[in-house]
Amino acid sequence: MKSQQSQVIIIKASKTVKLLNTLIFKIIYILGNLVSRTFNKMDDELKKNILKTGTSLVGLVCKDGIVMAGDRKATAGGQIVMQKNAKKVVQINDYIVTSGTGTSSDIELLQKLARAELRLKELRDKKRPTVKEAANLIGMIAYRNIRQPSMIPFIAGTMVGGLDEDGKAKLFSIEPAGGVNEVEDYDANFSSGMPYILGLLERQYRKDLTIEEGIKLAIESIKSSSQRDTASGHGVDVFTITKQGIKQVVKQTANSVYTED
Repeated sequence: MKSQQSQVIIIKASKTVKLLNTLIFKIIYILGNLVSRTFNKMDDELKKNILKTGTSLVGLVCKDGIVMAGDRKATAGGQIVMQKNAKKVVQINDYIVTSGTGTSSDIELLQKLARAELRLKELRDKKRPTVKEAANLIGMIAYRNIRQPSMIPFIAGTMVGGLDEDGKAKLFSIEPAGGVNEVEDYDANFSSGMPYILGLLERQYRKDLTIEEGIKLAIESIKSSSQRDTASGHGVDVFTITKQGIKQVVKQTANSVYTED
């Protein structure tokens, strides 16, 4: 009798354990779905409200230097215009110009870190870093940041143009994941206006462009993309990089003009 009672108790205990396991798995499944939906909702809200630069950027390699240009519009989630005078092409020191597309805060942080790190490297090495070293530094920062777990992922595509001490101007394009590529003709990075800009440049870019011709083509590229890309517009900034140094040659603001039909 005792043996039979023990077997009955074991069978009941086994059934109870199975029921408990099933219940636990169901609870975990429900909680997992709840957490997933919550995070997805938070992610959607963040994407809608984070200040972004949808952006049109362009960099041109001319026979006597580099031309870099960008528009001025910044949006919240690509839906609401938050700034009409956002500076997307920025000179960070005496010999480097950067332009960025992506999340505004990430771009600004990247530029500040690059400015500080390049200065520290110059003090340590007692010589100015090359444009390639500056581009690789920014690429390394982007590579590291995008791979860090975060509620808000690091998103910033960058172009780096500059002047080496031997007087040679160079242009590099850095993808958001950190890849660095030297530009030999033209590039628009991962800006939202890229399809329109590249389409135009495929037809109008020449290897023997002068700086003056490059300025005109850069302005035309930004204006053309601004006509179709809803995340671009409100103005144009153009920088030139030549043996004579770095200079901002264009500061244009776009104003709406209403006319009678």
